Amino acid sequence: MNPNYKNWVPNGMIAALSAGTALLGAGTAALLCTKMNTTAKKLLAGTTGLGAAFCGGMLGWSVYAHGKFSYNGQRQLSKQIVEGTAEYITLPEGGVGLDVGCGSGALTIACAKRNPQGRMVGIDRWGAEYASFSKKLCEKNAAAEGADNTEFHQGDACKLNFDDETFDAVTSNYVYHNIAGVNKQQLLRETLRVLKKGGTFAIHDIMSKARYGDMMQFTNELYDEGYERVQLIDTTTGKFMTRKEAALLMLGGSALLIGKK
Repeated sequence: MNPNYKNWVPNGMIAALSAGTALLGAGTAALLCTKMNTTAKKLLAGTTGLGAAFCGGMLGWSVYAHGKFSYNGQRQLSKQIVEGTAEYITLPEGGVGLDVGCGSGALTIACAKRNPQGRMVGIDRWGAEYASFSKKLCEKNAAAEGADNTEFHQGDACKLNFDDETFDAVTSNYVYHNIAGVNKQQLLRETLRVLKKGGTFAIHDIMSKARYGDMMQFTNELYDEGYERVQLIDTTTGKFMTRKEAALLMLGGSALLIGKK
C-alpha cells in the first residue's frame, strides 16, 4: 500500500473550475448567438465572458500548481518542502515531537522516520476547507510508511491542549497563514510554549511582513528570552523553490524559522 498525501490543490477545485469555465463559456456563446441586440444582452454576455475568462485563468493556475505539488509528479515540491523541514527536527531517545496542522500526516511521518528513537504527534482540526484530509487518512499513511511511532489527534493551533514544555521538538508547515484573524507571532509563541528547554523547532510558512510583521525583531526577542539558537531562512531563493516559482505559486515570503530553545 502506498501513502496518499493528497495535493495542496484539491482535485475537487480543478473539477469545479473546469465545470464553471465550461458553463460560463457556453452561456456566453449562447448569448452571443441570440438575435437580440440589446444593452442588457451585451452586459450579460460581457459579464459571463469575464467570468469564463477568470475561471479559465484560475483553472490554468490550479493545473500548474497541482503538477508542481504532486507527490507523483516530476517536481514534487510538496515532498521537497516536507522532507527539508523535517531535517531540522531532532528527538532524543524516547523523545516526543509535535506537528501542528498535520493535514495528511506528511510532515509528522517524515519527522518520525528520521527519528525512530522517538515519537511524533500530529494534530489538526481537519476542517471543511480540506475535507479530503482526516485523522483516518493520516493513520493510513503512517501504516503505509511503516511509521508506527506516530499518533494523530484533533487539535487547535490557536490554543494547544498541552502543558508548557511538553515536547522535545515542534514543527509545522504552511498552516498559520491560513488562520484568519489571529496574530501570527502569537501563534508561533503558542507553538513554542509547549517546547521543552533545549528542544528543536522548525516552522515553515508564508512569513511575509504583511502576514507576520517584523520577523527579524521576533527572532531577536527570542534570543533575548534565552533561546539558544534562532534562524530565519528564506526558502524562496533555492532552498525549496526559486523566487519565480514562489511568485507563480503564490508562496512569496515563504521562510523557515528554526532553532533551539
